Amino acid sequence: MITRKLSRRLLTCMIGTAIMLAGCTNSSSTPAAVDSGAAQPSNATASTEKTVQELKIGLPGDAGPLNFYTGSSNYDYLTELVLDKLFAPSPYVDDPQPWLAESAKQLDPLTWVVKVRSGVKWHDGVPFTAEDVKFTFEYFRDGPSNRYTHHVSEVPRVEKIELEDANTVRMTCAYPCPTLAKITLADLPIIPKHIWEKVENARKFTELPIGTGPYKLVEYKPDQYYKFEANPDFFNGKPLVNTLVMPIIKDPTSMFNALRSGEIDIAARSVPPELLESFKKAPNMKVMKTSELSLAEIRINYEKEPFNQPELRQAISLAVDRKTITDTVLLGQGKPGLKGYPHPDSPWTNPNLSTPFDLEKAKSILDKLNYIDRDGDGVRESADGKLLDFKVNVASTEPTWIRSAELLKQQFAKAGIKTTVEVLDSGTIGTLSQSKKFDMYISSIGPHGVADPDQFIMSHRSGYLWTKGLAYPEMDSITARWMAEADVEKRKKISFELQELFNRQPTSIAMYYPDQSFAYRSDKYDSWVETLGFGIIHKFSFLPEKARKLATGAK
Repeated sequence: MITRKLSRRLLTCMIGTAIMLAGCTNSSSTPAAVDSGAAQPSNATASTEKTVQELKIGLPGDAGPLNFYTGSSNYDYLTELVLDKLFAPSPYVDDPQPWLAESAKQLDPLTWVVKVRSGVKWHDGVPFTAEDVKFTFEYFRDGPSNRYTHHVSEVPRVEKIELEDANTVRMTCAYPCPTLAKITLADLPIIPKHIWEKVENARKFTELPIGTGPYKLVEYKPDQYYKFEANPDFFNGKPLVNTLVMPIIKDPTSMFNALRSGEIDIAARSVPPELLESFKKAPNMKVMKTSELSLAEIRINYEKEPFNQPELRQAISLAVDRKTITDTVLLGQGKPGLKGYPHPDSPWTNPNLSTPFDLEKAKSILDKLNYIDRDGDGVRESADGKLLDFKVNVASTEPTWIRSAELLKQQFAKAGIKTTVEVLDSGTIGTLSQSKKFDMYISSIGPHGVADPDQFIMSHRSGYLWTKGLAYPEMDSITARWMAEADVEKRKKISFELQELFNRQPTSIAMYYPDQSFAYRSDKYDSWVETLGFGIIHKFSFLPEKARKLATGAK
């Protein structure tokens, strides 16, 4: 599926480590205050660090004009070159720091007061104020949905956004929101009111974005390239690279040939295992390996018989030998999905999750469900004679997933489940989730889905992991407790219960957690930093040392 593929690849190109997914207060009775410290403006001091005139970064796909209403989270790192958030670098780390905000203070379980930074300007010279923050939150809450809007409209629900003065916003939630600063404020890009208040149809907006960020998108040619110019007045220091040129190179072979020849300086695509050693040995080349916040998954159509039986989904999960698949198709460049969903590297994931391979238990469950091989052909049937005979769809653009699907076919057969691997074009794969015309298909999901605790709740209300309104009393009960809890640690433990429930009867089966290896020309630029979920191609890699430390967690 193109969306998932680009998510994995482009998030890879951003090779990441400094995690940020965290709670913001310890208790509803102890208001939280998050003060500025690591992100003070640094323009006053001239940087002595080496600057570079231009870098060329190969992109594996076209993200459009960076309109997040028509794009997806695979291109967050491009959007965030231009737009800033109140906290940074992301909601995937333990302790996001104030960025466009100077501070955020929780007054009670429902109420936060946010002070925004003064002296910041939009790329067109208009001053940034708290009015832009108020407008952004209201626009996301009340307007058309995008990948960010649930953080204001539903999980959590920010009921009131009020201006106290030109630099202060008061936010009141509909139910306790103890992690508002560390998740919502660290995820939502702030947009300029003076531009977006004139936009009649957000999904048809094609103008190049105006932000407060370190780069301005000055040129975009569909399916050809992007060009970004440094913002010399960026509040956290002038970027070290003046121009970023990003040619779109969809073919993997062409991408890595361009890197070898010096046509590009870094590839926004993970180096295949078979090419790793050659790139490691190449002159003036370095390779960085990271544990990407993504997972390869088997999506199950839980609304379709017989997959609407939770016990059947459990049996399917138990029949998957994740280690064999990982060892065979990744050649050591990843870990088997034995911890299930969400990603085990997220601080919001239950460390005790377990999704083992247990063929005998899978068979036992199928026996109890009365799926038995009645005619001796190796395929189980239901009592009314319906075969356990399904299709596994996979995108033609993903050879690793195709190989995984073939191994799954063999593994399911040992449990008495027949599967046929059907390879489709990636565009068709992309429509399956909406049409519900599938049995199972292989895809991947990135950081926003597997590391953000609010999104895990939302995914059970959005039609992805579950569909809102579809009967699931046990899950609904746990979710209600989660929403009522004002203490961060207690809420985390409740979410652990939800994760355990999900992995007992999954609608998405984690096959493996891929590592990513990215090659770049160290003679051109060697100041890359990692931040988990965004890789190395992100704004912090191009900023002066003080701002870069925010991404890495270095003191």
